[in-house]
Amino acid sequence: MRHGATDWSEAGKHTGTTDLPLSDAGVAQAEDVRARVLSVIPRNEACATWSSPLQRARVTAELIIGSDPFRVDDRLRELDYGEYEGRTTAEIREDVPGWTVWDGCPGGETVADVVRRVDSFLADVRREAESVVVLFSHGHLLRILAARAIGQPGDFGRRLDLHTASVSTIDEIRDGPAITLWNEVGHG
Repeated sequence: MRHGATDWSEAGKHTGTTDLPLSDAGVAQAEDVRARVLSVIPRNEACATWSSPLQRARVTAELIIGSDPFRVDDRLRELDYGEYEGRTTAEIREDVPGWTVWDGCPGGETVADVVRRVDSFLADVRREAESVVVLFSHGHLLRILAARAIGQPGDFGRRLDLHTASVSTIDEIRDGPAITLWNEVGHG
């Protein structure tokens, strides 16, 4: 699940390392999606819940799963936008026409950097062999993670749009991992 909205996400600003709280709208989104997230967790099955360390993801997790424990893992933090932190794509394109996140961020991370983090995380999670894993994280990170989880290059994530407070699922099917639900929003 992607975290609920923040003031910056609502304004279209790239928010990587800045640790912003959820906006009022983001809190409402998390509360609205709670039942839907809980419905994808099978009862009586082992479940591991993880969150980015950034408060927008952690608070979303707390609002949805309550006091149930979840692990915080730095590998689930958002892409570091470097010099582009807090700027909109339109603002960046005034200086760098045609730029996208997938081109990289000066002083920040590249898609390859994030791929290394998510590949490490996925390997650890798969070793634990939990039947259900629930993640609370960020837009670009989750797009790259989904791509890698289904065996695609990290920049395949550019083809996966992801709204705040959206629910997505990747299931193990007979042919391997597959995206079975993506970017579901509007739960209320």
